[in-house]
Amino acid sequence: MMWPRSLQARLGLSIGVMLTVLWIAAAAVTAVVLRHEMDEVFDSSLQETAQRLLPLAAVDIVGREEDGTTQRLGAIRGHDEFFTYIVRDAQGRVLLQSHAADTAIFPAYDGPGFRQTATHRLYNDDALQGSIRITVAEPLDHRAAIARQIQMSLGLPLFVVIPVALLAIILAVRASLAPLRRFRERLQARNGRDLSPVPGGDLPSEIDPLADTLNGLLHRLQAAFDAERSFAANAAHELRTPLAGAIAQAQRLRAETGDPAARTRAADIEATLKRLTRLSERLMQLARAEGGRLRLDRSADLRPVARMVAEDIGRSGTPGRIVLTLPDSPVMSDLDPDAFGILCRNLIENALRHGLESAPVEVTLSADGTFTVANEAPVLPPETLSRLSLRFERADASGDGSGLGLAIVAAIAERIGSPLILASPRRGRVSGFEATIGLPTEDRARTPATQRHGVDDRAGSFSPDPGRGAC
Repeated sequence: MMWPRSLQARLGLSIGVMLTVLWIAAAAVTAVVLRHEMDEVFDSSLQETAQRLLPLAAVDIVGREEDGTTQRLGAIRGHDEFFTYIVRDAQGRVLLQSHAADTAIFPAYDGPGFRQTATHRLYNDDALQGSIRITVAEPLDHRAAIARQIQMSLGLPLFVVIPVALLAIILAVRASLAPLRRFRERLQARNGRDLSPVPGGDLPSEIDPLADTLNGLLHRLQAAFDAERSFAANAAHELRTPLAGAIAQAQRLRAETGDPAARTRAADIEATLKRLTRLSERLMQLARAEGGRLRLDRSADLRPVARMVAEDIGRSGTPGRIVLTLPDSPVMSDLDPDAFGILCRNLIENALRHGLESAPVEVTLSADGTFTVANEAPVLPPETLSRLSLRFERADASGDGSGLGLAIVAAIAERIGSPLILASPRRGRVSGFEATIGLPTEDRARTPATQRHGVDDRAGSFSPDPGRGAC
């Protein structure tokens, strides 16, 4: 027999089977005991009947004028006669018998006491020094019928009691395991961003040590993740000063040398050091996105942040290439402005780096908090699109990007509970690339999800796994 894997099913099945077996065994033992007690009661009735009838029969027989004649008692009214009897003399002649007595069922008298044939239970007794002998008989079928009635009375209720008891067992087991189900649901709600201990105060004492062990494991995992993020952030921060110094030395070397080959090599070194600087900045941003607090207790307008980031990037790049569209009304959100600035900067720089230089980058922040960055570029295949939010993943391996921009944005998106949606081609176009994320705003909290202008269902869109950017 294959036991179910569910603990609830195992407990219910095992308790139900054992209880059913015990009830059936108890009913069977009770039936046997009752049959024994019933036989004793009927034997006592046989004996008492014989002892009551024998004196009356003796008086009647002694007072007769004719000796050796048989007398059959008549029935006053019709009834079922379970006990029949005959009275005989020492020679075996029948002197008296009940109206339904069949002399063929009575064996020869062989002394006082109980006897049993294949069909009847009998009791013999005598009086007047053995000259008058009585035998009372009871059909064994009568006793068997009563035994069957007793067994039916014991067995039939089990067909009602056992299903009700099994249902009660199932409900009791389910109620007893309710704390375990609640603990499982709370544990399922945890993810890579929430490794806090799972409350288990209402768990049974047998499972409570397991919950403590699991919470200890979550604590160790949280400590390991915190150490990893802290190391990445500290390492990136400590690299900034020596990298800046190395860049200055490379720039000075390029300015002082007169050798064209040395000047070219110094320029290559400067470019490499600048890429390392950008990489260190991205690592700091990734650590901030994965471990820092992104939601504040107050709300602020996101429009100034988007405008400042777009203007700062525009000053260092091609003027006028960024087309920023902002709503007239404030976009109030409890998202940390620094986190929104990191998100905005990475999406815009990614669009500038990988889009066509002759085409503008369209940056749009809508009143409901939907932030979209779109650029013109060749259409990306779905398999490439699905990997863009992974760390160090780039659509163009020959580019100078770090491969962390979209991973940082995906990490922030997952932390704020809104997926990063990547689409290629753009909505309503046959080419281009578009990144969309829904920011937590007051208007979005009041607007039903079915009324928002989402992009999940459009053709060519892709919503990456929220955990990919944080793996």
